[in-house]
Formats: sequence, C-alpha cells, structure tokens
Amino acid sequence: MATSNNTSIMYPVMPTDIGQVLPFGRLLQRRGSGRLWIGQSLRLDTHQIFAALAGMGVRVPMGSGVTLAPLRHPYDAAVQARSVAALSGTPYVAGIGPATPEFQRSLLDSAYGKPLTAMREYVTVMRGLIQGDVVRYEGEYHSLEAQLFSLEAPPVEIGLGVLRPRMARMAGAVADVAVTWMTPAGYIGDTLLPALADGAADTGRKTPRVATVVHVAVARPGRDIRLTALSGAGAHLRAEHYTDMLRRGGVEAYPDNPEAGADALVETGVFVTGTPDEIAAELDRYRRHGVDEVVLNPAGVLNTEGLGATMTDLQDILAAVDRRRG
Repeated sequence: MATSNNTSIMYPVMPTDIGQVLPFGRLLQRRGSGRLWIGQSLRLDTHQIFAALAGMGVRVPMGSGVTLAPLRHPYDAAVQARSVAALSGTPYVAGIGPATPEFQRSLLDSAYGKPLTAMREYVTVMRGLIQGDVVRYEGEYHSLEAQLFSLEAPPVEIGLGVLRPRMARMAGAVADVAVTWMTPAGYIGDTLLPALADGAADTGRKTPRVATVVHVAVARPGRDIRLTALSGAGAHLRAEHYTDMLRRGGVEAYPDNPEAGADALVETGVFVTGTPDEIAAELDRYRRHGVDEVVLNPAGVLNTEGLGATMTDLQDILAAVDRRRG
C-alpha cells in the first residue's frame, strides 16, 4: 500500500476509546491507500491504539505525528515503533518531536538547552537500534550501549516534526520523513524544502520526504467555517512557535489573538475549505510545492460536530481526491 504522493488521514484528538479511531482506519482500509496518523495521545497511548487496531484486523500503514521525545528513552521508542510495524504488517513512520520547553521541564531535570542537538542524538540512537546495530553512543542528552533483540518486521521510517528552517536542516541530515503541521504550501516549497535538502547534502543522505498535516472542512449549509477553524487550530494558534512559523509563511497569526489567527488561516487557504472537489484541487497545491503525503486533519469538524459529520467530510474529500487522480 504505497503512501508516497498520497492522501492520508490524521485522527486529531486524544481518544478515550478505540471505537473513536476505528472508523478512520476502516475508511483507509476500504480505500486501499493512505496512512493513518495519530499524534501524541496521553489518554490511550498512541502505539497501543495502533496495536489495538492491528488486532482488530485494520492493517493499514500507520504513523505518529508526532510523539514526544521526553516521554520515552530512544531505546523504548525503537521498540514501540518496530512493534507497531510488526503487529500491523505494514511500514511505520515513527514521528518524533521535542515538545515545548514547559513540557520538557515537567518530565526532565530541565528543558533541552539545545533542542536540535537533543533530537539529533535521539534520532541517531533510534535509527541505529532499528537497523540492528550495537549502538555505543555518548551524547549530551542521550547515551547508551545496547542492541535490540532481533525481530522480523516491516521497515520503520523515522520522522521529525518540522516547522522552521533550523529543524528542517537537521531533519534533512538524520530523518526519513519531515512531518509538518499547518504549514503554508509556499512556505514549505520556498523555505523548508531547501533547508531539508541542505541538511541531506551535509550528510550525503537522500532528502526526506515531506508529510504535511492540513486542516480541512467541507463548506456546508449552516457550518461556520471560521468557528470550525478556531476549534480545530486554536491550541496551536496560541503557541509562539506555530504562530512564528505562520508569520514566516505570510499568515498574520499571534498567540494573543487566536480568533484573528483562525480567520487568517481561512483567508490564506491554510485551512482548506470549499466543496470536496475544490478541496481536492487545493491539496494539489501542496504537492506542487514538494509535499509527498498530504494528511487530512478534520479536527475542526470533529470538535464542533462529532464523528458522523467528520466521517462524511473525509469520505467526500477522499472520493474527490481519487476522482481527480483518476
């Protein structure tokens, strides 16, 4: 089931029951393509959700977008990622992010003074373990001498959450996938992709493919799109690192005014809306700017109207995407 240059789905909230996620997986399974992404869940653990789905017969490619490094040692992260690949029987993308400094301080002795260094070390250790190496590593943040027990499993790709050029360059040097979230298409093509390519050139690696999570909602009678955008993106619109990225991409968003930020997302097309066919056409703009995998994020509709309306939107958008792609 190829996912490169494809359209995937994000389950965008922390679930409390596997039944909330199951329809997303079943939809992709019926469609026959696309990856199911879930972010860091602190209710039901992300990896255990994937394992439960696999046990229920949902065998679709899966990916974390993203889990947070302070929660687990890279050895455990490697075990978890490989377990999902083995249980699902499909390739897995282990997307990792550093979390906010506040979250880091809540779990660690202190926040990462050098978050790029911390993530580079984390990914380096994790990759070596997944490759089956005996990893002997002594870093500023992560150190170990260990090897995973052998286990046959489909491939695991390592992803890094990427918003700004410095992280993009580092991801280019060490990651397989750059996972971007709410990033304007032009900003990806003009700013992030060149940084990814530079980082890859530094280490002689292939430039990571790009998976971009895109907020979507079909314009329907009675649906308040601006309220939907605020409900889906409001938490990120209150975060300085997200709004800084958006301003770099030409979207006027500030953490002290998420309402105006939501309006700006809609007006600039970063929150993609319209008819299903119009949405499908707009998603192609991301592909033209170098995105390999567009990940539909229906958070706004899920938060305001529930699962039924969300599934209708996803089915209609994917059908339009598939018609467009022949």
